[in-house]
Order: sequence, then structure tokens, then C-alpha cells
Amino acid sequence: MSYKNLSLPLLILALAACDKSEAPTAPANSGTVANELIVKIGASSPLTGPQAHIGKDNENGTRMAIEDANAKGITIGSKKVHFELLSEDDQADGKTATIVAQKLVDAKVNGIIGHLNSGTSIPASRIYNDNGIPQISPSATAIKFTAQGFKTAFRVMTNDAQQGKVLGEFAAKNLSAKKIAVVDDRSSYGQGIADEFVKSAQASGAQIVAREYTNDKAVDFTAVLTSIKGKRPDLVFFGGMDPQGAPMVKQLKALGLSAKFMMGDGGYTPKLIENAGAAAEGVYASLPGVPLDKMPGGKDFSQRYEAQFKQPIQLYAPFCYDAVNVMIAAMQRADSAEPAKYLPALAETSYDGVTGKIAFDEKGDLKGGAVTMYQIQQGKWQPLQTIGGSTPAAAH
Repeated sequence: MSYKNLSLPLLILALAACDKSEAPTAPANSGTVANELIVKIGASSPLTGPQAHIGKDNENGTRMAIEDANAKGITIGSKKVHFELLSEDDQADGKTATIVAQKLVDAKVNGIIGHLNSGTSIPASRIYNDNGIPQISPSATAIKFTAQGFKTAFRVMTNDAQQGKVLGEFAAKNLSAKKIAVVDDRSSYGQGIADEFVKSAQASGAQIVAREYTNDKAVDFTAVLTSIKGKRPDLVFFGGMDPQGAPMVKQLKALGLSAKFMMGDGGYTPKLIENAGAAAEGVYASLPGVPLDKMPGGKDFSQRYEAQFKQPIQLYAPFCYDAVNVMIAAMQRADSAEPAKYLPALAETSYDGVTGKIAFDEKGDLKGGAVTMYQIQQGKWQPLQTIGGSTPAAAH
């Protein structure tokens, strides 16, 4: 602005206005813009590496829920809310997860959706708890996650105790497997679900003839499977994720093992079928919850997801969507997005979501969760049986 031709009174007014414009309109990190409340939702999953397809699926489900919430024009504390997603890549690594968790805490997020893996959710949960930030995992199933006594930790799917029990009973009773070999990747998830599977299978009359180990980066299982082959098992159970499950089942078939192959929810993905090819036919896996087309909002969610992201759901996207909405609903009931104020409301959740009825027990575990067994038939995952669940949608 040129002040050359201004009279003295006008010059004083102009300088005052200029000075006022340089002052901040609100304190830094206040969480408000004018009459709008900014609520930051943190999320973390592996966005790079072998599990990136599952991690991106989690991020997509979370993003959908946040976009839907913004479209509704939600108000909290008499202010219109704008929800922001802060998504971080934890690389499915526990140490990276703690760095990411601290970064999200420092960004003053109002809540966390994640992490994807049990091995990342568990170490990160201490950081969130120490800072009083509510965390809802859509996919961490290890028992330890909610057994630490943290009041900030919740999950919207059944844990490994429930899932492992179903898997072990199904293998021994439905598939009549008498001799079973077990392999796990030593991750919190893989080892946890394998341990629960072993307990359940043995209680159902099966014999564990081999217990072998690998890691979540391996791709060559020839030595492990050759050792197992000599035990002539009826079934091989693998506790781990699909990047290892696909080559393992291919190598199992190549070695001439006639044993059935079974995994937990870490194997129930389109990517396993794609990567294992013809060897995937007949593979069994479980997934917490009811089949997508039996979920109360499953069909609509699936159609909208595919329309927006131009690909099918990989695994946990519906659970991520519900996790976000459960958190937002707690904020609305508490009429506050401040973690300390809405945390008690979150613990008292009773929410009808896409995946079914969501309520938490005293540990933060999902009440009355169902588990569905699937088999790959003609190149597609087909539901076989749903066990448990407290809603009519769980019947199958």
C-alpha cells in the first residue's frame, strides 16, 4: 500500500489496520478456525512394504468415515466440526509404530484409529495411554492389546482367544484333522493366534505333530515344510499374514504335501488368491465378524468403497469405518472432542455399525463378536460357517 497521498488521520487508521492484520486470529493449536472446530483423527497402518495393500485398505475405510462425517455437518459444543485425517506409515514394525505414535501425540490428535497389526498396536498403545488419547484398533486381535489394563485401548473385532478357539475346533471337528502341524511368524499376532489354535485343536482331540517358526519377512519355507512333510500331517496351520501365506501354500503344494492349509484373518485377502494362484484352491481362513454381504451395512459399504477407490475391499476397511464412527458418536454424546471428556462415553458405546452391533467389555474388547470360516472355492473366498455373534446378522 502507498501512504504518499493520505492525510494524517487516514494514515494513522491505515497503519493501525495493517498492524491488526498481522496478529493471529486464534492461538496456535487451539483446534478452532473461526466458528469451526477442527478435530484431528490419527491413523496408522503399513502403507509401504509387503502389507501395504492391507494398510491402504485400512486408510481407505478410515478416510471414507471421516468424509461421510464431514458431509453430515456434525456439531460438537455448539460448533460445526471439521474432521481431519492424519495418516502415518508404521511399516508393520513395532519400533516405527512408537515413533509414529509420538508424532501423532505431538500433533495433538483427538483420537487414534489403529494400528493394523497387533505387533504395532501393543507398543503404541502405551504412548497413547500415557497421553490419555483414546485408541480404537480395527484389526489388532492379540489378547495382550487389551490385557494391559489401559483404559484408552479398544477394538471393534473379536480377539485371538475367540478366533483361535473357532479355528482349532473347526480343524479338528469339521475337517477331522487328527495330526496337525503349526507354523507361526513369531509376531504378536502370528504367535498369539497359533497358540490359541493349538489349545483349541488339542482340546478338540487333535494331535500337534510339529510346531515350527519363521518370520514376517520370509518368503522361502522349503526347510520348514520339508521337516513337516515327514510328520504326514492332515492339516498345516499358519499364524501370519498373506505375504507369507501365499508362497507357503505354493511351496507346500510343490513339495507334494496333501495336507489342508489354514490361516487366521491375516490370510483372508484377495491378494493371497492372486499371489498363490492355483495353489490357493481349497485354503481355509477365518475372519472376525459375519460375511460382508451379511453385515447390516455391508453391501452398501462395499459398493461405495469400490466406486470411490476402484478396487475391492482387501480386509479390514469396514471395521475401520465403524471404528471412526464409534469414536465420533462418543464425542457427540459427550458434546466434546477432548479425549478426557469423551473417553468415558466411548467405554459405554452401544453402536449399530456396518459390521454389526458394537459394544465394549471392561477391557475394551468387543462384546459378542462372531467369527466366520471361509474356503477358497473356484478362485473366490466362500463363507462356510459363522460361529458366535449377538446380532441376527451373525446367523448364517
